[in-house]
Amino acid sequence: MPEFLIRAGLAGLGLVMATGPLGCFVLWRRMAYFGDATAHAAILGVALAFATGLPIYAGTLVVAIAMAMTVSAMAGRGHAMDTALGVLAHSALAFGLLAVSFLPGVRVDLSAWLFGDILAVSTADLAWIWGGAALVLMLLVWRWQGLLDATVNEDLAQASGVNPRVERLILTVAMATVVAVAIKIVGALLIAALLIIPAAAVRGLSRSPEGMALRATLAGALAVLSGLGLSLRLDTPAGPSIVAAAAGLFLLALPFGARR
Repeated sequence: MPEFLIRAGLAGLGLVMATGPLGCFVLWRRMAYFGDATAHAAILGVALAFATGLPIYAGTLVVAIAMAMTVSAMAGRGHAMDTALGVLAHSALAFGLLAVSFLPGVRVDLSAWLFGDILAVSTADLAWIWGGAALVLMLLVWRWQGLLDATVNEDLAQASGVNPRVERLILTVAMATVVAVAIKIVGALLIAALLIIPAAAVRGLSRSPEGMALRATLAGALAVLSGLGLSLRLDTPAGPSIVAAAAGLFLLALPFGARR
């Protein structure tokens, strides 16, 4: 098996360690558009990294966290979130694309950042991906019960000593970290799909939050491996192939979830 394909598989498996459980919270809290806004802002982070000489991952992480904090602050002040997220998501993407075009002497293949290029993952990228995913996973495990309590009912969580704002902040940082880790693998436009689709596929097959998180991780891993195989066999783009494989799993799981 080619070495680049092994690296691609390891990168995808490292990523789904974080997107599996995090995607469950995205569904439970109805944060899908929040993920889109944070992912789209990552393109602005790419432009920032090229302009300042920062590593790409550092630039995307800074901007993704800034966007996530902005969205959380707006949510706390009672703004209409669907409208605010729509404005922020598309504005951040547009400004990011414009910023890249104005950088002197920089020629960037934006399709790699929009749709991902998992086959070009290097050994250094693998270290960043696995390290970031492990941090997110440890953070979720550490705060699991508090996050669940705040997700089910914020008033009851607060009465039991859990601060819903702190739990929301933890999810915000976790989401921004996953976006920064995932942008080179599936791209800014497909990150939210990898978060949502595996978790949605197993939702009807799970009887507990922990079971759903585990199944979402396994579904994501299967989507990664199936998508890479599809890409190799049909010579299709790897990132969209992974998301297409996840969508296929979702369709296959629908009848079983409905029956359960």
